[in-house]
Amino acid sequence: MQNAPIRRRRTNPSLPILLTPALLLAGAAAHATDGYFANGYGMKAIGMGGAAAAVAQEPFGGAVNPGAMSFLGTQWQLGLSWFSPDREASRTGSGMAGVDGSATSGSSNFFIPEFGWNWRWRPDLAVGLTVYGNGGMNTDYPGGQIPQQSACAAFNPNPGPYNLLCGNGSLGVDLMQLMVAPYVSWQFIPGQSIGVAPTLAYQRFEANGLQAFDNPMLSTAPGSVTNNGYSSSWGGGVRIGWMGQFTEQFALGAAYATKMWMGAFDDYRGLFAQAGDFDIPSNFTLGGSFRPTADWLLALDFQRIFYSDAKSVSNPSALIGWCAPPPPGVPNPANCLGGSDGAGFGWQDINVWKFGVQYRLNEQWTLRGGYNYTQNPVQPQDVTFNIIAPGIVQNQWTLGASWKIDQASEITGMFMYAQRNSVTGTSLFTGFGAPPTTTETVSMKEMQIGIAYTLRY
Repeated sequence: MQNAPIRRRRTNPSLPILLTPALLLAGAAAHATDGYFANGYGMKAIGMGGAAAAVAQEPFGGAVNPGAMSFLGTQWQLGLSWFSPDREASRTGSGMAGVDGSATSGSSNFFIPEFGWNWRWRPDLAVGLTVYGNGGMNTDYPGGQIPQQSACAAFNPNPGPYNLLCGNGSLGVDLMQLMVAPYVSWQFIPGQSIGVAPTLAYQRFEANGLQAFDNPMLSTAPGSVTNNGYSSSWGGGVRIGWMGQFTEQFALGAAYATKMWMGAFDDYRGLFAQAGDFDIPSNFTLGGSFRPTADWLLALDFQRIFYSDAKSVSNPSALIGWCAPPPPGVPNPANCLGGSDGAGFGWQDINVWKFGVQYRLNEQWTLRGGYNYTQNPVQPQDVTFNIIAPGIVQNQWTLGASWKIDQASEITGMFMYAQRNSVTGTSLFTGFGAPPTTTETVSMKEMQIGIAYTLRY
């Protein structure tokens, strides 16, 4: 069984409570591997490709499976990782329209904190807290790729040169989502546990360089599309989970997170559908783990992420063509940016597979490896808008290790590499004067290195 003994060491249980406000202030995550969700939560889990639904090794039940936490002993874990995404975008084939260009995003270094605390109140009941983040829709392309003498001048009254989306100055967005999830986990019979984690969410967003779309022909709220600084909102949802430890070798787990209903980004109500609405999608996870020997652990998770929960994310970008079509078409303001059914990024619901292996080398060292495969949410016809949000990596490889300092404490490290993936499609600028040969390509690769300290008491 995975049940850990309750330790009676004297230490300071208030430390997690003191650390939480600092994480709330520092949690500007840019971690995008499974779309704009993280591929895993907790350094051990990430080292195993993110597989953790049926494994109780670290206190991140509020982000993964609260049902697993009654199998975990009392402990807290504090970690920090360096995350480096590499994003590139280009346009070719525009001919006389003159909107060809290429750029590389300048934001490539982010530091992401994480924190979890689990208290084994009694052998069958645990309570805890997880603080974690999503993000990754963070880009910062320099401007000036497209000259004044181009098709951009037809719908951007400001003088050039222009950025890749015919706006002025640098081009990009910054999205951060921070979740605070207390949880309770209860073994209602030995080996069978359920848990619940009500989750408070905070998010903030900023967009720059979208002046070409900031006009009455394309937006329901001109002036609330771009360059308005950060806008923030609050909301929440709930995560529920179950884990069954059927034998010492075999366990299953399942978790479901509801959509998080968020307040609107008022300063960008002319950009996102439904007047700035940006809910956080629901998702569910199924997982299993198997221990063929005492030293080996194999884990496999399947996750489904429902980006269709948020129209701002999932609505096709081509809807903007119905916003103000030329005669004899009939304009439909609902499809304008910010409209009730406004154009979005066109992200599809995706499946994610996570596989991990762990081997206990000796009493001090445990080694890990993993693989994460994510379906690409971005379709070729939506590449234009996704220049600023290219969450398209698919194949991710991970390594990790833990070093036990003593019976109460250990240090865990991990490494993740997401190989470059590219998507090419016909540009939306073909509807604004560019020829049908105009295509765009976005590409992305990522790297992450992290370390965490765990204390059991």
